[in-house]
Amino acid sequence: MADTRREHGSGDAAGRWERGPTTPPGDPAAPPGPASVPRSGIRTEATRLLCAGVYFDSDFRRRVIEELVQHEERPIAPSLGIDALPVLVHALRARRREAETALVLLAIWGLFIGLGLAGVGSETVLPVPWWLAYALVCFLLGSVRAGTGLGVAVFTLDRTMVKRATRGRLRMLLPLMPLLVALAYWASALFALLSGAHAWVSVVFPFLLVLPVWAYRAHVSAVMRDELGPETFFSRPRETMPPTPQYRRIGDAIDREQYAVLTIYDPFRPFIGAGRPYQEPWSLVMELKKKGAASPKDGAGAEPTAGPGAGRLTGREVIDLIKPQLEDLRTAAASTSRDRLRALEIEEFVYLPSGLARWEVAYDAAATGRHLEQAVGEGGEARRHFLRIRVGAWDEQVVVSVLVRVHTQGGMLVLEVVPHVLSPVRPEFRAVDVIEARGEDDLLREAVRGLLATPTANFAAGTSLVRTAVAVFRTWLANPRRALPDAPATSVRELGSTTDLSVFQEMDVRRYVRTVQDRIASGVREALRVNGYETGDFEQQVVNVSGGGIFIGAMSGGAVATGEGASAAHTEGGK
Repeated sequence: MADTRREHGSGDAAGRWERGPTTPPGDPAAPPGPASVPRSGIRTEATRLLCAGVYFDSDFRRRVIEELVQHEERPIAPSLGIDALPVLVHALRARRREAETALVLLAIWGLFIGLGLAGVGSETVLPVPWWLAYALVCFLLGSVRAGTGLGVAVFTLDRTMVKRATRGRLRMLLPLMPLLVALAYWASALFALLSGAHAWVSVVFPFLLVLPVWAYRAHVSAVMRDELGPETFFSRPRETMPPTPQYRRIGDAIDREQYAVLTIYDPFRPFIGAGRPYQEPWSLVMELKKKGAASPKDGAGAEPTAGPGAGRLTGREVIDLIKPQLEDLRTAAASTSRDRLRALEIEEFVYLPSGLARWEVAYDAAATGRHLEQAVGEGGEARRHFLRIRVGAWDEQVVVSVLVRVHTQGGMLVLEVVPHVLSPVRPEFRAVDVIEARGEDDLLREAVRGLLATPTANFAAGTSLVRTAVAVFRTWLANPRRALPDAPATSVRELGSTTDLSVFQEMDVRRYVRTVQDRIASGVREALRVNGYETGDFEQQVVNVSGGGIFIGAMSGGAVATGEGASAAHTEGGK
């Protein structure tokens, strides 16, 4: 059976692929990549917080590496308001450092268990050996920590740090049972030691485990202060991938793809990277009628719109008349206010179906230019042209994207508008600012923090080491760069996002979407008027309601509601 993705990719887009090199970049026989990258990496607040998040949440870090490294056959999703490469660099660094810490802890555990089995300094008042009792403490504390939803990493965030970072939005109330188990262990160990038993290992061992944990915590704190602090991150040079052929190849691919004007998509997950749909996508379909043309009801057909000649409306003309409306909005916002609309981005974008291998897709200016010119207005099922209007608000914490598709074929105008919203980066990642503001603590305070964090860190380090070993083996076994072509499954920005918007953020999103929709409607109306087409049907289907909302649908027999909280319904036949 033929691969369905290849069949889909060869549908109405047959012959429209622009092939790049036929061997993976990084191979000895691979030709050089594109002469230019569409855009260099950007430094934003969202990027900084995502870089910090890979140290705080091992699940987030694992998903980033899984998507960008373990699935190397997938192109990266469009990066809206972030640079994905530094996030991946920090994720790889954190994973490697955690694995090294886990190996040191494993060696200490081996020594401790060996002494216990040999009976050296391991007399116990408990029904189980000391090493097994402490392993139970680590397991309970780590399991409870994993159940908080914050994720488990060697560098654990204490409750005070999380509260200051999230301003009370996250509650972390650990059950008392694991803490009681930990207290019981220490009480038993100290009792055995003070009673004269040879139980020194039960006390020395936990303190010995603090050393690698303390070293890792000191390393992460230094990264937060020296590399990811709000004053240092934006002045530092861009991070670089590790100097191995695989990582260089992946880094080059990210630079080619994340800011390109085309992306690869799967039909079942088309708008990866743009966030979640905001409200329902809306579309408009109407017949193009020349002004003064006879109506089909009078026995004469409408003036044909196909064929050469002035006044024939095309998708390119509609797009070119929508753009000035949006540019005027940007100019007006820049001259009269500090509204984020002053930084509104307008860009044409092409979605291509998956089918070619990742390194075979050409991203050079000539190839992307041909896609942009050929795809606009063609109305095909596979290759799709959109005008993407993007607003990065709240320091790129809230990203609003409105995608507009226009095509005019068969005497019809089809307008599709799809709004999407990227929610803020997870609030607990702001703990980087708490760490940076705290500065360097004295050695005693850091030692106590390390001691308290060691049981959870042992659980996290062991879990991380197993996951890393499995991931590396699976990546080697699968050889993903030789896998079947695929499209992005998620984006780095979406992985690190929360699902919540504040009231103010929701108000801003609604205003941005409605304002952009109004300008789109104005541009389409102007395109119809300039080309001599009737605008009455369009104005019936696009009605500007008093709050700036837009009602889509034929008005004959319909219903419109205006005002805050109003609603309207229409029932056929009066039923």
